[in-house]
Amino acid sequence: MSGMQFLHVVIEQNVVFAWFLLLCSFVVLSKCAGIFVDNSVLLAHRFKIPKLIIGIVLVSLATTMPELSVSLMSAIKNEPQMALGNAIGSVICDDGLALGLCGILTVAAIPVVPHVLKTSGMFLLFIESLCFIFIYPDRTLGRWEGGVLMAFFAGYIWFLFHQHRKGIYREEPELAGLLQVEKNASLSKLILMFLIAFGGILLASEFIISSATTIARSLGIPNAVMALTLVALGTSIPEVATCISAARKGEGAIAVGNIIGADIMNICWVAGASAIVNDLTISRKEMLFMFPSMIVIVAVMLILLRAGYSLTRRKGWVLLACYAAYLACFFVIF
Repeated sequence: MSGMQFLHVVIEQNVVFAWFLLLCSFVVLSKCAGIFVDNSVLLAHRFKIPKLIIGIVLVSLATTMPELSVSLMSAIKNEPQMALGNAIGSVICDDGLALGLCGILTVAAIPVVPHVLKTSGMFLLFIESLCFIFIYPDRTLGRWEGGVLMAFFAGYIWFLFHQHRKGIYREEPELAGLLQVEKNASLSKLILMFLIAFGGILLASEFIISSATTIARSLGIPNAVMALTLVALGTSIPEVATCISAARKGEGAIAVGNIIGADIMNICWVAGASAIVNDLTISRKEMLFMFPSMIVIVAVMLILLRAGYSLTRRKGWVLLACYAAYLACFFVIF
């Protein structure tokens, strides 16, 4: 028996150890995701990728790497409830908790670009409604449906490039204030740190799935329920950390764009790619709780940002209250 197999056996037989390993894995995931984001952005700078793509696409892609890793591994391990619950729960956590804290901790009202909100925001509402339509009849997000979601994601990226070429988007602000590594690092060092962080994310994701499954079984709750709350919170740590850091440094506009981009990627990229790997099937009760909850919180978030095209401290408290209400309803229902 290999060391990994032995560790998985210990996790399955010891709930206390599963809790300990889950928390440790979240810490490792957060640290590795931070390194992954920093080095992804600096590598993009080195290869002269446009700032727009770095700000709206690459940072969001990097910060959703934990969700993608956990959901893909869950799908591979035939844990569809964990895969889908993590993707949907992360959207709820991003909009309610991350943006809520960003608004509360900001030094001043955060401006929101109207065009970004009208395009990316409306696309987010469309894509999550489409995902709900796909899964409603048979409680399953199938392979071809996952392919459709990823095709829409490719169309979204093409749209961003097209808008950028027309000069509609302004250049994104510098991201240097959010980076934690030296900009003069050698290319070989950046690539090495990128690969180490990626490996750490994969390893931590492996243990998160095993630990969360053991804990869910010991509590007698479905895996989707575990994924909607604790796992989603853990994999959303990079977005939460980015929002808090941006708010404290007066760069909250980056955080707002990152959250909307991450939400789109959680639906199209995380759920879509996981569905292509394996059909994602959940119970009717879980489906009728998670999707309406997500749609309501996203709608509230977009309405609040639309009012005055800004995120203020008061709006942050409203979003945080929505997240608290979601958790309260969750515990009452399940």
